[in-house]
Amino acid sequence: MARSIYSALVLAWLGRANAGFSKDAKSNVAVYWGQNSYGASSGSLAQQSLATYCANTDIDIIPMAFLYQITSGTGGEPVLNFANQQNNCTTLAGTELIDCPDIGADITTCQETYGKTILLSIGGATYTEGGFTSEAAAISAAKNLWNIFGPEPWGSSTPRPFGSAVIDGFDFDFETSVTNTVAFANELRSLFATDPSKRYYLTAAPQCPYPDAADNSMLSGGVHFDAIFVQFYNNYCGLQSYVAGAADEWNFNFDQWDTWAQNVSANPDVKVLLGVPGDTSAAGSGYEPLSVLQPIIEYCKRFDSFGGVMVWDASQAYANDGFLAGVKSCLASPAKMIRGMRWRF
Repeated sequence: MARSIYSALVLAWLGRANAGFSKDAKSNVAVYWGQNSYGASSGSLAQQSLATYCANTDIDIIPMAFLYQITSGTGGEPVLNFANQQNNCTTLAGTELIDCPDIGADITTCQETYGKTILLSIGGATYTEGGFTSEAAAISAAKNLWNIFGPEPWGSSTPRPFGSAVIDGFDFDFETSVTNTVAFANELRSLFATDPSKRYYLTAAPQCPYPDAADNSMLSGGVHFDAIFVQFYNNYCGLQSYVAGAADEWNFNFDQWDTWAQNVSANPDVKVLLGVPGDTSAAGSGYEPLSVLQPIIEYCKRFDSFGGVMVWDASQAYANDGFLAGVKSCLASPAKMIRGMRWRF
């Protein structure tokens, strides 16, 4: 009995030591999981289980990517894709929803054993629905997702890919213009409030050009986001545009996103994470090695809204030995003053 109590205390301590998203920290690390973008089909460089990455103390938040159809799957249900990690899943009757008890168990392990924040990311490059036909349709879709991925409704026959596991919130990664998503997001936020047992989060992953074309209706003050993971890659404003020591960063525009956070965001305490590719093949442009990335992180630390780093994706970062540890180490170090830096308004 004493050993069991001791073990339980150790697990509880580990959960606190490996805390998830912190709204007060500048050291959050979010790593997307689900797409095996490095592309290895087997071996240690292939995408591993969700719990494998949760065991890494350099990671705080894992958005699971992607839910790429919200309403257009068979039976009007959503559709998920997790690349090689759904190979052992089956399909729930009357839907295209995968039935993945192993992933459900991993979600619970990530939360209870490792203290991670697990989000479900909606969208991705293959999302083509374009949002919703009306606000009513958006609200209905939000309620359906809550029943599927939120607390299990008592006596419900709702299909649940992860069983009784409950995610910690939703991430929006829309790559093209969408409609009626403000109503969708706000309904999800309202539904979060119906479960006081835990805190839920809403995040978004806009591209770095400001304003973001896909998410602007939500980002222009209509939706309360807890954090945004700005993609500083595949665009002119990516990491490659940062000029070390420059008085003004004319293309690298983290300052614009900080201004958004303070003056436009519905949540003035929103955190802005610097989104980076995890390896050379993770993006068409914007990857930088640690030696170049570290001064960029130091620059971003000077902004009040800075909340850490987002990495695309887990498989890429694990193929790049030492990358995640280097990012976390840089985030943990005190911010340094950058001579000659001016803010743009």
